[in-house]
Amino acid sequence: MRRFLIAICFIVYSWTSIAQNYRTHKVETGETIESIAKKYLVTPYDIYALNPDAKSGLTPQMVIIIPQSKLADNPTEIEERELLGFKTHKVKRKETLFSISKKYAISIDDIKKHNKRLYSEPMKRGNKIQIPQYKIIMVSNNLENTIKKYEVQPREGKWRIAYKFGMTIEELEAINPNMNEILQVGEEINVPNIADNEVKTVDEEFGYYHVLPKEGFYRLNLKLGLSQEELEELNPNLKEQGLKAGMILKVPQSIDVQTQIVSIEQTSLLHKMKNMSPKRLAVMLPFRLHRVDLDSIREARNMVENDGYMSVALDFHSGVLMALDSLKQFGISTTLDVYDTQARVTQVSKILSDNDFTIYDAVIGPFTSEAFDRTAETLKNDNVPVISAVTKPMELYRNVYQTIPSDDYLRKLLINYVKKDPERKQVIIISDAKNKSVNDAIHSEFSGAKQLFSRKNKEGKEANYILRDDLELVLNEGKNIVFLETINEGFVSNVTSMLSALNGTTVYENDRSVEREIILMTTNKNRAFEGVNISNIDLSNLKFHYPSVNRDYDSEQQNSFVRKYQREYKTEPNRYAVRGFDLTMDILLRLASDDDFYDASDSEIETEYVENKFRYNKKLFGGYFNEAAYIVKFEDLKLVEVKE
Repeated sequence: MRRFLIAICFIVYSWTSIAQNYRTHKVETGETIESIAKKYLVTPYDIYALNPDAKSGLTPQMVIIIPQSKLADNPTEIEERELLGFKTHKVKRKETLFSISKKYAISIDDIKKHNKRLYSEPMKRGNKIQIPQYKIIMVSNNLENTIKKYEVQPREGKWRIAYKFGMTIEELEAINPNMNEILQVGEEINVPNIADNEVKTVDEEFGYYHVLPKEGFYRLNLKLGLSQEELEELNPNLKEQGLKAGMILKVPQSIDVQTQIVSIEQTSLLHKMKNMSPKRLAVMLPFRLHRVDLDSIREARNMVENDGYMSVALDFHSGVLMALDSLKQFGISTTLDVYDTQARVTQVSKILSDNDFTIYDAVIGPFTSEAFDRTAETLKNDNVPVISAVTKPMELYRNVYQTIPSDDYLRKLLINYVKKDPERKQVIIISDAKNKSVNDAIHSEFSGAKQLFSRKNKEGKEANYILRDDLELVLNEGKNIVFLETINEGFVSNVTSMLSALNGTTVYENDRSVEREIILMTTNKNRAFEGVNISNIDLSNLKFHYPSVNRDYDSEQQNSFVRKYQREYKTEPNRYAVRGFDLTMDILLRLASDDDFYDASDSEIETEYVENKFRYNKKLFGGYFNEAAYIVKFEDLKLVEVKE
């Protein structure tokens, strides 16, 4: 009997102790685990740990347990909203919940919470809805939660710490609102106060993948080649927490998720438009108008013709204007603000400080890498998408869109194309010493491929040539795929002229004839292949293939853009004008197809216009990069797109 009373007392004491460390919360309509966690300064991980049923979703009036803070001795100032009243808003034509939420600086959940019919009914023109009006007050927070201090270790960034403590990067940022983009060794940050044996170790023998919004197991299987069972085996917490955006998953190190070559059916965004609210776009171009004497027509004309920056800016801008005019026909209204960066970083800084860029749905440019980097870094905390139009950014911040595909992606695109060819073939890789690493990388993709390198002179320096005998030793009868990797025009001329001579039927002195088909390729088509010493006849004879950011439009089958451009400007559009048109069309159609540009950047959306196509993938812990390009070839002295 005495032991029974002791047990009862122990249970009562234990429950009392637990009750002192936790509280309950009744779920209101529109609340999410994330919003509740933020309110109590805990993490969703903590709430799920105490409320496993919450993983299947929240319902109004549901009661969940909330852990209290263990930082009572470190009160913090937090924002709280006090409801003052409501404003009645009459829905206008083309307005959406997203556009109304932006207009009043509140969330869509806030609107739905006070207009409950919007949970089940679509909003219509003429509807009157209640817009909550809030007053922001600062209060001292003494909540006791499960957060503790953690000292950043060497080589640790956000993703490593998020993975170790079983949370998403977004959750880590939520409990560290003042955390810098780059963490410093020794810096103290907040992390979940979980037991030491629950902290995961980052295994350097594996790779790690950041789950993107809308990605389920099916999409991950397509992208990573791993089934749900295989992912759960590598990540046991998946079975308990379920798959959600922002998670860090352990994957085999051999998987290169950033350069997967996938085939996606192209999307026509014109048929997916739903957000018809007016758009606002900023374009930052290096016109350098401060250098033009507008009183002298001759000087102004010379400046336009001879200033490379101004010429590119004017051509690109003409394409932008053509796109805006075309989209008006589909009901997309856009306010365009154009800024002259003068091709100077100091001027870009002044533009950013003198203007409110948070009003823009997207920003195109600047064109120079340093100025672009300054713009992207300045706007990243405001989450404004910044699109790099014609150059590759120095830093891929989370708000950056790199529209020029990476060299690595272009190389893999061409290699994948060659691998898909079922015909038996010999692969030869020719390069100079500067491109030995590229030669080796291609060689690793093709077992049995032959490697050739430029000969050297008596001093051991690069001579940039090979001999005909060198080629004949490695060329086979039948089909030969030859990769040529160099930036030296003389080397290109040397190799292409000999390959062209050996292509087809070759008769030797002993009357022996050899029939060969030689197809020339390069993973990096640069100016060396365009020099005055390079024969386009040789390139056409060799069906020269290469990966390209853009394709040339067929002037014999002109589309409506080209015809309209010729009428407007009395000339054919060059590649910068077409780039301005294609990129602007894509940005605005994506904005019209979803709530914002980020939501419209799903990796399964691939678009194509006159000369360019776009499919964005997200860097593991950074911004977005375009993974859509073409393979083109010389055919009958013309460049044509290769259809796979």
